[in-house]
Amino acid sequence: MERRIVKRRGALLGMLALAVSLALAACGTGEGEAPGAAPEAAPEGKINVVATIAQIAEPVSVIGGDKVNVTSLMGPGVDPHLYSATQGDIRKLEGGDLVLYSGLHLEGNMIEIFEQIGKKKPVAAIAEAIPQEKLLRDETGAVDPHVWFDIELWKTALDKATEELKKLSPDNADYFEKNKADYFAKLDELSAEAKSKLSQIPADKRVLVTAHDAFGYFGRSHGIEVVGLQGLSTEDEIGISDIQATIDLLLEHQVPAVFVESSVNQSSINAVIEGASSAGLQVKLGGELFSDAMGEAGTPEGTYLGMYRHNVETIYKALTEKGD
Repeated sequence: MERRIVKRRGALLGMLALAVSLALAACGTGEGEAPGAAPEAAPEGKINVVATIAQIAEPVSVIGGDKVNVTSLMGPGVDPHLYSATQGDIRKLEGGDLVLYSGLHLEGNMIEIFEQIGKKKPVAAIAEAIPQEKLLRDETGAVDPHVWFDIELWKTALDKATEELKKLSPDNADYFEKNKADYFAKLDELSAEAKSKLSQIPADKRVLVTAHDAFGYFGRSHGIEVVGLQGLSTEDEIGISDIQATIDLLLEHQVPAVFVESSVNQSSINAVIEGASSAGLQVKLGGELFSDAMGEAGTPEGTYLGMYRHNVETIYKALTEKGD
């Protein structure tokens, strides 16, 4: 089941803004400049890795172990679709030995910066290692960048990240490979756990309604129909017709819950709940899902494994109406 409401991608940040950011970085610290600093110098033998999103940074810190020092540019609640690099971010990128980003146009406002940094040091778009035929596309042909919600695909991306670590530190190649194998075993366990739990949702209730279209890979992996009010990017606009079509779908399947996302405004979801109520269906807010960002560092949801498990549990409880 893959009916999904999508919209055209919004416009990217203008070239002028990017040029200004790069020019400021080249000029060094000036009056009124946003605070920021390059990553602290890694102990001798360690690799300084700078990643854009936590879905990359946290797993790479596990795979790299005590041989890497990982910095993530985007924290909890940050939307990578809209994110523009600050001058501090550019200093962090300049100070790293390796830059890892997802790609597939997720960090669309930073492409120019990656191209410039890539002239000086290794820069890798790890999700672009995934074969094209395995990627989802919207009605305009745009690739869905939210590949971390398919665990098997994300393993391919993390394998690419591991190879980049090996290139910089070949003496530690076996160490990285061992850590990756151990971590991938945990991912396989999580995948089996998620499939088992989500398969218990009644067939007619297997509809996941969220604020934007970030869960296509998740839905494909688990046989769940996904409806995102916005398109693949949060820059896309939501129309009245999108909201009404979603309400009609909820009525058709008598879906008990819809979901908000930690990095997306929930006003559109509230409109769906109100509209369904007016039509005689009481739809509850099923909980908050992590989509483009993970949770706070130091919490279970601040890890890739914990974030994914949180989403599975939240969706399962809401759509089966089992509660806590």
